[in-house]
Amino acid sequence: MLDLVREIIGSQPILTAFLAIGLGYLVGQINIGGFSLGVGAVLFVGLAIGAFAPKAQIIGPIGLTGLIMFLYGIGILYGRQFFEGMVGVGQKYNLLALFACLAGLAVALGLGHIFGIKIGHTLGIYAGSMTSTATLQAALDVMKSKDPSIGYSIAYPFGVIGPILCIYFMTRIVKPKFPAKAQRFQMGEILIGEGHDGKRLDELTARALSRVQVTMVRKNGRNFVPTADTVLSAGDAILVIAEQNEEIAKAAAVLGKLESGRLASDRADLDYIRVFVGKASVVGVPLAKLPMPAGFPTHILHVRRYDADLVPTPDLMLEFGDRVGVLMPPDRKDDVRRHFGDTVKAAAEFSYVSLGVGMVLGVLLGLVPIPVPGVGVVTLGIGGGPLIVALILGKLRRTGPMLWTMPLPANIVLRNFGLAMFLATVGVNAGQPFVRTVTESGLTMLFIGGAVLLTPVFIVLLVGHHVMKIPYDDLVGVASGATGNPAILVYSTKMAPTERPDIGYAMIFPSMTLVKVIAVQIVGLLMAGSSAG
Repeated sequence: MLDLVREIIGSQPILTAFLAIGLGYLVGQINIGGFSLGVGAVLFVGLAIGAFAPKAQIIGPIGLTGLIMFLYGIGILYGRQFFEGMVGVGQKYNLLALFACLAGLAVALGLGHIFGIKIGHTLGIYAGSMTSTATLQAALDVMKSKDPSIGYSIAYPFGVIGPILCIYFMTRIVKPKFPAKAQRFQMGEILIGEGHDGKRLDELTARALSRVQVTMVRKNGRNFVPTADTVLSAGDAILVIAEQNEEIAKAAAVLGKLESGRLASDRADLDYIRVFVGKASVVGVPLAKLPMPAGFPTHILHVRRYDADLVPTPDLMLEFGDRVGVLMPPDRKDDVRRHFGDTVKAAAEFSYVSLGVGMVLGVLLGLVPIPVPGVGVVTLGIGGGPLIVALILGKLRRTGPMLWTMPLPANIVLRNFGLAMFLATVGVNAGQPFVRTVTESGLTMLFIGGAVLLTPVFIVLLVGHHVMKIPYDDLVGVASGATGNPAILVYSTKMAPTERPDIGYAMIFPSMTLVKVIAVQIVGLLMAGSSAG
């Protein structure tokens, strides 16, 4: 019976791939002390399948296609934050992460040489300690063997749990304090006082209302959407929105006083409706330039993106699946629904044309040779090319009619499925040599992996906190981006419950991925050259 199962698994690569993915996700849900492998368990199930069925091999571009999907999704999601991180404090954070990652590579090479570990295994240990699938692929390409997969598999578990433990103990020692998480959308009504009688709205916006947005005015018992030249009178009321209640209170103290809420309750002239964003024509366009339905007054009151309420600033761009709160005449609801699309299916909507074009450009960029004096020629490869192109397209968001972004749910599905396909391929194909290597030098390689991982984590946390005085929520984001695994970021946001860890991760992860990809290629070429000599 076992022989029959081995034969089936060994002769059906598609079956084998999905078996590794299904069982891997099942194992990844096992939680021990708050730690679980998640999608990383696919790798270990793949190794077990490969060891059980020696003939099992997932051939063809399946794994590489999965890797491209994963990296493209990362780049599209974090493009804007990444380029913003290239200026200001982001440069300082990237320099710290760069030093930490290169120090980890130096430790890997040094200990690998001391203990006589093959260079392919050493590069795999480095990739696994950093939980970087793109780095693993670069090591596989340059070494042209399965050795990096084995080192990666041994080091990967500690590459996930190690940074989490370090951040846990660091948080216990530092005991950081964070302000209560503020809502990003607040609404209030202000009654205009005598001192501002006859003032135009744009005059007040430049001074007293600079930190809030006026969305509706009540004059003579009627509500209407104002324009810049609307003249306000004493006794008029305005409906304003802001990120914090304090900003509304400051504006009210200058203009008059807070009102009881008559504007929001009276819907005779202006009503309110929430609609889903489901049309490409309204996605990726700054609100200041967004075309609105013609022939009647409308105003976007707020935007809800998944679980967050956003203030509709002029530079905010809508995404598929957003829910938009719109003020309009009561009899125009159907027109507003048609204008925005209003379909929940939009949460998974994206253009396969832009996806295909973006990935083609990424693969082509990865093929461009980059001469390195004294070393040879390296490339960005499958790991770097698609990531760079996706970061650029994620920053652009839209080019004419071509929309590059995708809703977060669709992005998550694309990334997770792609990563699972890649890890299943790597695991199954490395199953047999993995067993042999673990029995020969597994403990030594595990020790090296732990040392490699702790080096960049300690550098980022200790130097960043004690020397560079980086705010703690920024610091754990930088540590998460330098080490790479999203599970580390999730844990960091629990330890530092602000939005800063996500921003730090977005600034660091793409650049450090490229650094690791190029670094392992340079090391591999140098080692190959010295061996040949």
